[in-house]
Amino acid sequence: MTRFSLQFGQTQPGLTYIERTSAYGVCARGESLIAIVQIGKKAPFEYDLPGGGVEADEDEAAALMREFLEEAGLTVWPTRVIGRAGQFWINKGEPRNSLSTFYEVELSADDSAPTEPDHALVWMNPNDAMLKVRHEAHGWAIMHWIRTRRGGG
Repeated sequence: MTRFSLQFGQTQPGLTYIERTSAYGVCARGESLIAIVQIGKKAPFEYDLPGGGVEADEDEAAALMREFLEEAGLTVWPTRVIGRAGQFWINKGEPRNSLSTFYEVELSADDSAPTEPDHALVWMNPNDAMLKVRHEAHGWAIMHWIRTRRGGG
């Protein structure tokens, strides 16, 4: 099984985790807010960075831009790689290892409505987002983005 140098989540004995290449992004609005996707039709909601799986006919940048538009209604452009990490999790009964590249992205068009019916865009303080996102890898990416953006290494 391929592993990134950073691997988050726990595996459960007897399950085979399918590897999925994914791309997620941190999109800032001003100095104090980032885009987060709220998932679910009613509370309790789950929270993720916008992004998702890379399809066979696209590269990471294309997948990232498509997912931002679908999930958050935002048109973005990737500007730099923040880091890479794996995340073991179970998605709708299917064990996965999301092998994710996290990007800093630039907002290049005004908001429109997400096309995924159970997704909503929320603008959140990065520190709050770091604690609310459901995947440890997403929390790590937000923390790493904050530290590198502020020159903290």
